[in-house]
This record gives sequence, structure tokens and C-alpha cells, in this order.
Amino acid sequence: MTEIFAGSFTQQEPIPDEAIEAALRVMRSGRLHRYNVAEGDPGEVALLEQEFAAAMGAKYCLAVASGGYALACALRAVGVRPGDKVLTNAFTLAPVPGAIASVGAVPVFVGVTEGLVIDLDDLAAKADEADVLMLSHMRGHLADMDRLMAICDTAGIRVIEDCAHTMGARWRGRLSGTDGVIGCYSTQTYKHLNSGEGGFLITDDSGVMARAVMLSGSYMLYDRHLAAPDAQAFEAVRYDTPNISGRMDHLRAAILRPQLRRLAEQCDRWNARYRAVEEGLRGTPGLSVVERPAEEYFVGSSIQFLLLDWAGERVQEAIRRCAARGVELKWFGGAEPQGFTSRYDSWRYAPSEPMPATDRVLRGIVDMRLPLTFSIEDCRLIARIIRAEVGAVWQAG
Repeated sequence: MTEIFAGSFTQQEPIPDEAIEAALRVMRSGRLHRYNVAEGDPGEVALLEQEFAAAMGAKYCLAVASGGYALACALRAVGVRPGDKVLTNAFTLAPVPGAIASVGAVPVFVGVTEGLVIDLDDLAAKADEADVLMLSHMRGHLADMDRLMAICDTAGIRVIEDCAHTMGARWRGRLSGTDGVIGCYSTQTYKHLNSGEGGFLITDDSGVMARAVMLSGSYMLYDRHLAAPDAQAFEAVRYDTPNISGRMDHLRAAILRPQLRRLAEQCDRWNARYRAVEEGLRGTPGLSVVERPAEEYFVGSSIQFLLLDWAGERVQEAIRRCAARGVELKWFGGAEPQGFTSRYDSWRYAPSEPMPATDRVLRGIVDMRLPLTFSIEDCRLIARIIRAEVGAVWQAG
């Protein structure tokens, strides 16, 4: 009998009861705006920022309306201006070059390796083209952060880390988001904390955080923040920084605070599911598992594998066959954008020279979500289906 998977790849776990109760308290109070607090109450947003800063080991934190807002705010906070060039990954999602373009800057794409991380040789070759790198830890894959930071420090490049897929991940024990000048995170539904939309910026730089707070719409109420620098840091920026309102509201913050306390446990649960799929796929003819370095503690909320040098129609046939058995795979190699799987050559507002080595990798990337609603046995079943269908297409030649 042919096995079929009947689960949903878009169904997340329910919001915890504690978070639902916290949200109800906020709604009953009517005080949803970030600065609408009762006397003596710091508010959910300020408390969340304080708690997230502590969890990430950072001095300062700002909670914002989305991960994309966090990225654009970070660029403005480090002084990126219209016309400036910003280095970034060729393998990423559209909000990353979108954030760069939104401030009038110009993305300069850096290649991807078969390990699905930024190509550090290509980064070194392009280091003289910009003084900011927006580093996307795409799909949770961490590059050698020691070598990357050495390249950037030598060239005077400031690093903004896009940690949308690496909240809780570590390189050599260092939390993702703490190597660069700013770490940016997302709490969109498919990320590691779920508020529908939302995000964070963290930094140890008081000047950068002062500008970010002003940008986020502090209305000169920055003294109400618990994870921001002292008033002196704002003196140099408060009259010259535009208000681009985007700080998070109390409702989303209330939902996130209980989830944050469970982050480490959730990361381990994702990784158990990832390892179950990885084990089942290893050794499949024609399929390359992406090997994870020992220095990396990742968060496996999705998994990728490579069908390197396959013709496009064969990749599509494998994906079609898996879908017929209930397994939803996404392909980054299509000529036309499909959902979130657009490529650097799809973003016509950010033209780039061709990158043949990167194109070869992108044509082979197959991607799959791993929601925590899947059991370990679900993951083993999914791996068996992929193994069978990819193998069948491979054998058919």
C-alpha cells in the first residue's frame, strides 16, 4: 500500500493558554498602543523588550511591527542613505533586498555555497564595494561567523544580521544576532515565536539603538523603554531622526512573552524533527543532504536538500510526485517567482551581474517547512515519501 501523508505544512501549534490569557487582559484594558499604559505599569512591550534583550545577551532591544520593518529600521539606524550600496546574500527571501531598496540603497548580491551559506570568498572579493553587509542566515544556515567577521572587520564593513530563521541558534556558542552591530528577528507566524507579524532589533551600540527607538515612533517618550540607552544617548539624535512609526503594540507583546520563555525547548523540538527527516533522506540517489558544521547549533524549523544538476523538468516531476502523496516541497530554481521562492534575478529593482556558480546551487534547492504540529513519526514518513519519489525520478533518468 502506498503511504500518504495527511498533515498540513501550514498548520502551526496553537498559541499557549498563558499567552491567550495575557492577550485577553490587554484587550479588556483597552490599552493596546505601545505608550498607553496605566500609572506604574511599564506595559507589555517594554517588558518584552527587556526579556528578549536578556535572552539574547544584548544590552538593548526594540520590538517592532514586523521583521521587514526591523531590517529597514536597522539600515537607517546605521546611517545607510539613498544611493549607498549594501552587500547581501543572493540566496535569501524578498524582504531582505526589499528592505535595502526601501531606504533607496542598492543591493549588491554575494554568492551562495552548496552549504547554503553566503560565499565568503565572494564576500572578500566584493568587500570594497560597500561598508554594510545585511547578512541573511537564510533558512537557518549559519556561515563560519569567525571568518565572516574577520573579513568584515578588516574591510570596515558593519554587519546587520537577519536572524528571521535563527532565533536561538548559535555559532561556537554565540547566539545568532550578536556578532554584528545589529541583530534583526521576525515573529511572523512561520518563525520561532508567533505573533502573526512582529520583530525585534538588538544591539549593544547605544547610538544605534537611540536612532532605532526614535525611528520607531517614540514621540519623545523614550524614557518609558526598559531596554534602551539612557537619555543622554538620545540628545544627539532626537531632533534629527524622523518618526517612522513601527514599534510593536501591547497585544502582540503579550502573546510573545510566554512563548519566549519556551524558546529553548521549542528549538530542541524542531531539531528532533529535522534530524528525523535528514536521517531518512541521507543516501537517497541523486539527492544531497546539506551537512551542518559541528560549530553550529541550528533551529530546524525547515529543511533543505539539493537536487544538483538536475534538469528543471525532473525537479518539477519529483515535486509533483511528492505532492500527490501529501508532501509539499518548494523549489528555488524556477524561472518565475512562486510564493516566497523568488531568486536574486527575479528582483528587477536590484539588477545584478550573472553568478553562474550561485545559479547552479539555486537551481538545485528544494525546501520544506517542519511545523511542530508534525510528530517524529510524521517526519519519518515524509522522508520515506521523498526518498521514494526522488529515487523514482532519478532512476527514470
